[in-house]
Amino acid sequence: MEKTIRFARVMLKIHIRDRQAIFFSLFFPLVFMFIISFASGGDPEPIELGIVNRADNEMATNFIATLESTLLFNITVGEEASLREELNAGNKTVVLILPENFVDNGIPADLTVLIDASQVRQAAIVMPVLRSALVDVERTLRDTEPLFDIHIEDVQSRTQSYLDFVVPGLLAFSIMNIAIAGSGYNIVEYRRKGILKRLFVTPILPRDFIGGLVLSRLLICLVQLTGLILAAIFLFQVIFVGNMLSLYLFILLGTVVFLCIGFCLGSIAKSQQAIIAIGNLVTFPQMILSGIFFPIEALPDLVQPIAKLLPLSFISTGIREIAINGASLLELFPQLVGVAIWAVIVLVLSIRMFVWKEVAA
Repeated sequence: MEKTIRFARVMLKIHIRDRQAIFFSLFFPLVFMFIISFASGGDPEPIELGIVNRADNEMATNFIATLESTLLFNITVGEEASLREELNAGNKTVVLILPENFVDNGIPADLTVLIDASQVRQAAIVMPVLRSALVDVERTLRDTEPLFDIHIEDVQSRTQSYLDFVVPGLLAFSIMNIAIAGSGYNIVEYRRKGILKRLFVTPILPRDFIGGLVLSRLLICLVQLTGLILAAIFLFQVIFVGNMLSLYLFILLGTVVFLCIGFCLGSIAKSQQAIIAIGNLVTFPQMILSGIFFPIEALPDLVQPIAKLLPLSFISTGIREIAINGASLLELFPQLVGVAIWAVIVLVLSIRMFVWKEVAA
């Protein structure tokens, strides 16, 4: 154990001196956070609101006219079927259905609100604005009993901005890149330079080398991910509502999984060019399919089952559910099982694929 810790210290010193590697491992997530934050700023545009006027009476006409005067909405009055199509296509943010009993008879009418959560990045902002506007309209039209009750249909909106959604995915993506680069890329480089041959004629055992490499990369990943989390919280006002210990558990598990994947890739590749190409084949599909930038549910139905089984999907889903929804580890049991299965698979593969004799020869 003493040799493992000593070797881990050496690996940490090597990494700290590689300022370029540190810079680029933090550069992409921070720049992406800045771009999303900048793009989300500025004055909000009017909400695209479709209205289905089933009542078709004077009260409904006055209601729509008063709502238009708020300047908060771009209002389109039309048929329900066509407005639902526009909602599904993302051309409308919300569709409001005025029922046939929308009349001033002392009995509140139910207003149905249709919203497509997959098309709404800021549903938590849209719905309060709509509620407030409707209440103001009600007060304008009458000051006695309530004119309507709002019934929200099929709402699955998340209580966060797009930046809140994408940051946990970027954390998972950073885990994958840091871990694979720290194991697979290093193994190929050490083999190419003959460092492994020289190491294995010393008293350092293979387990000391692997243990030190894994321990150093775990520490590096924890430090860098902590820096990204602090930047997200204090620079971009991203809110993490879940238990941070649970969050770091997924970070540790993800690091172990991708370190083992990196060892597998390092065993297959014989040159730096090969490891880069093979690494891209592993990382880029997961970057697209694992819910980093958009929900897995937005993918084609045929692809979703495959995407959900990717290791990065289990990690990103777990981190996102903890960070955004405050999910407990018990609620994330399927993700934990998925990560554990992947950890066993890639650990066995990394042990079987790495040929020590050829390296040490």
